[in-house]
Amino acid sequence: MSVFDILGPVMVGPSSSHTAGAVRIGYVTRVMLAEEPVQAHIQLHGSFAATGKGHGTDTALIAGLLGMKPSDMNVPKSFEIAREKGLQYSFENINLRDAHPNTVVINVKGKGDRCIKIQASSIGGGRIMINRIDDIEVNFSGENNTLIVHNRDIPGNVSRITSLLAANDINIATMQLYRHQKGGFAVMILETDQDVPQDILNSAGALDGIIKVTYLNAVTV
Repeated sequence: MSVFDILGPVMVGPSSSHTAGAVRIGYVTRVMLAEEPVQAHIQLHGSFAATGKGHGTDTALIAGLLGMKPSDMNVPKSFEIAREKGLQYSFENINLRDAHPNTVVINVKGKGDRCIKIQASSIGGGRIMINRIDDIEVNFSGENNTLIVHNRDIPGNVSRITSLLAANDINIATMQLYRHQKGGFAVMILETDQDVPQDILNSAGALDGIIKVTYLNAVTV
């Protein structure tokens, strides 16, 4: 157990799960969108829906989408800042089957028309778990360097990505493979020991069969 586990994150309160975790979910969603968000539809499940407003979950999620961290003193002012920056947003409650009580679904569109749908949970102490990306089930925390590769479910894509990383001396710590259906769309989640430079990300994105590459740097997230 680390000091972080005992004391929790440095944050603007009142709750590590409802506030700090929610900020981080919004922030990670912004990173995975990979451009300035301009429109977001946010669906709150369970405790997020029941008590989130009183704990500032709504303002926390918007703050994260704006690029704020849990310790940013402007988190409570996120609605006002969102209006100034032209970020349109809406909220509704939703009931999800077999989901963590602190779960949210965020549909977000970027300035350059990129879109992403994220389902994520705040699991306590400011930590989060990404459960779904674009309706494909995944399972990662973002606490490690994480490469997220959207690809077509055809032979060779996994080996092309792993060979590219190996050729550049980047070690894969864990790898998870998910797909919507056979021959459809798939997602690779690769946690790496080293940071993945932008030129390698660009090379990965240019490979045949690769649709989109997103990267979470553990230091910045």
